[in-house]
Amino acid sequence: MHLIDGRDVHRLLDYPALVAALREAHRGAMPDAGELFMSEPGNREGGRGLMTLPAWSRAEMLGVKLVTIFPDNPRATPPLPANQGLYIAFDGVTGVPALVADGTALTLRKTAADSALGVDLLARPDAETLLVLGAGALVPHIIEAIVSVRPSVRTVSIWNRTAENARRVAADMHIDGVEIDAVERLETVLPLADIVSSATMATEPLIRGTLLKEGCHVDLIGGWRPDMREADDDVIRRATLFADTRDLCRDCGDFLQPVEKGLMSWVDIQADLFELCSGSRPGRTFAGEITLFKNAGGAHLDLFTAQELLRRLQLETDH
Repeated sequence: MHLIDGRDVHRLLDYPALVAALREAHRGAMPDAGELFMSEPGNREGGRGLMTLPAWSRAEMLGVKLVTIFPDNPRATPPLPANQGLYIAFDGVTGVPALVADGTALTLRKTAADSALGVDLLARPDAETLLVLGAGALVPHIIEAIVSVRPSVRTVSIWNRTAENARRVAADMHIDGVEIDAVERLETVLPLADIVSSATMATEPLIRGTLLKEGCHVDLIGGWRPDMREADDDVIRRATLFADTRDLCRDCGDFLQPVEKGLMSWVDIQADLFELCSGSRPGRTFAGEITLFKNAGGAHLDLFTAQELLRRLQLETDH
């Protein structure tokens, strides 16, 4: 059994290889997957909990991500992440433990690669400008992953409600040939972006559809709860809609709220990653089309990522 810390997770899972692995995995069947949440005993209003996310790909691998949720951690001395976790994987034939990996690092890599695969399948191949909303730990990974599949990107703008946080992320990043800057006026940069990727906790829409340029690709990573939303009704009206999985996006506010308002129906989602990667449904059909991809995540993606992690580790060990 391999024990893999966060540094090695990031080192082994470079984005070109991970995106390619996710593409190949989506050409196969959807693993069985589930979710279980347990609140802190005797304190169900405190927000603390344990999330268990199992997935099983028959005869290949089964695994589970264990995530602790302690909302007060960032205010501790010293501060700690609110969410921490482990990923545990087992051989799908023998049930023998295969690896234990840092769950936080694996989740960052998985989430960014999921969106990057959506970009690779749906965004214009000549995209040059990327706008990222948010300034959390995921944002540098989003930028790195998207640029890895769209090396045509030359300008990256980072916007956050707290401008200083956006400036901090921009100052800490460097990609050869790419200008990375923080911006303060979202309405000024939205009309210029070829790709818009949003990873926020917004409950009121930030992305205005009337401001999007023709041919733009919108990637929504936040908004995983029904009460959260990153894109307004005009984005839904103008865009062709896609998701990583049809089922898991049904709890996400960016789709659920428009469905409840009668603005869209679930059949308006043109394809998910399984359909796009298998070629059974088309992606972008013309240059001026606005595409929207909902990154809903899921335990199956953690399993796909763990499979690639183990493969890369075995290759390194063999050499």
